Amino acid sequence: MSEQVEAVDFALAAYREDGVWTVEELADDVIEDVETLSHALRRFPGDGGAVGLVAVDEDFFVIVRVSGPTTRVLLSDITAADEWELAGSAIDFLGLPPPEDEDPQVPAGDLDLLGDLGMHAMDMGVLLDDVDLYPDEMLSDVARKLGFGELFDDAVGLTSA
Repeated sequence: MSEQVEAVDFALAAYREDGVWTVEELADDVIEDVETLSHALRRFPGDGGAVGLVAVDEDFFVIVRVSGPTTRVLLSDITAADEWELAGSAIDFLGLPPPEDEDPQVPAGDLDLLGDLGMHAMDMGVLLDDVDLYPDEMLSDVARKLGFGELFDDAVGLTSA
């Protein structure tokens, strides 16, 4: 197992079937890059496709959503692409140039990829601007907005206050 994969805090797939959310852990071998991750997400059933939530090294997260042939990606911090294969593959998938040393820590990709599920681009942007939150806290907030907050918190070991 690569150091990159060992640094993954968690990798989950979430999908909704008949209005009920299910959250499952993803295997280490599917989280090395966006293509492999999106392929793995396609095996999950789901009314609106499946959502992959991956947090790495308490540093950044990637959300990958697949629905039919469409894959949508959000990377929380573009500068992570310098160090992390998964983040680099997100940048490649999005067709963006690699970050420069002086680039700010900004998100890249589709801020509205979860808009139809209840987490709109503006809410996602506000969340990503909160520099005091760790990736697991941000994704917990996303999960709550989508309606599977407790399942998410249980899966990653966050206890609700």
